[in-house]
Amino acid sequence: MLKKLADRVYYMPHYSETDRPALGLICGDEYSVIVDSGNSPAHATDFLGLVGKMDIPPVKFVLITHWHWDHIFGMNTMDLLTISHEDTKEKLQYLKTLKWDDASLDARVETGEEIEFCRDMIKREMPTRDHLKLKVPDITFTDIMELDLGGVTCVAEHVGGVHAQDSSIIYVPDAKVMFVADCLYQDFYSGEWSYDLEDLRTLLAKIKKYDTEWYVLGHQDPKTHEEMWNFLDDLTSIGEIVGQEISLDKAAARFKEVRSTDPSEDQLEFIQNFVNGNQKK
Repeated sequence: MLKKLADRVYYMPHYSETDRPALGLICGDEYSVIVDSGNSPAHATDFLGLVGKMDIPPVKFVLITHWHWDHIFGMNTMDLLTISHEDTKEKLQYLKTLKWDDASLDARVETGEEIEFCRDMIKREMPTRDHLKLKVPDITFTDIMELDLGGVTCVAEHVGGVHAQDSSIIYVPDAKVMFVADCLYQDFYSGEWSYDLEDLRTLLAKIKKYDTEWYVLGHQDPKTHEEMWNFLDDLTSIGEIVGQEISLDKAAARFKEVRSTDPSEDQLEFIQNFVNGNQKK
């Protein structure tokens, strides 16, 4: 069964073995909506099977948070009206032109268009892809959209971020729950994993304005407000310590000077991410 996070808000946990992200369900009095469609027809079918066992109003829409494969490959299987940001639709129109057999995936890794991790996870989740059919969203928005589900509203807002510039969050004011999906993660697609401090600050300002008690991330367990912002404040602080530095050794030394301690393994990774971001400029 789906896990209940708050009144009328449920989620299916992420599954790292095949890079299945968390999927969401928001239930109103009149109809319900799904957040993201899954990374395969099988993922979508598993989710819909669990939803079908619940006594809830009918599901009307699927809200897509961004264009990456693991959030959109189940759209056709869900066979529901789909809503996304306009840039997400543009990305999906391009994905529909691609071939997804092993040779085509391997070729895109060779050219740098795809990354090895995603290629390998696609093959693991779907050993064959003859059944894979992509579709584009039916409805798009530019900046923000609000849906009244009957007794419950949800807000979809484009927030961007370095992970995927089309990223949107889905916020449920009545439950104080936000589906952030992958928007807080690093840029994986342009060389070494990286963060940009100014982009991060802009993103966090958009997220922080909402009164949120729970954050649902794409590939981690949900986090409380305290857990989320303890992490994000530390991440921002690391970016500020790194500044414009392009040397990992110098950035790590600066961290030790400021914090009076060596960085943890995770903190060192984030230092590297900000250094990589500076090197890309």
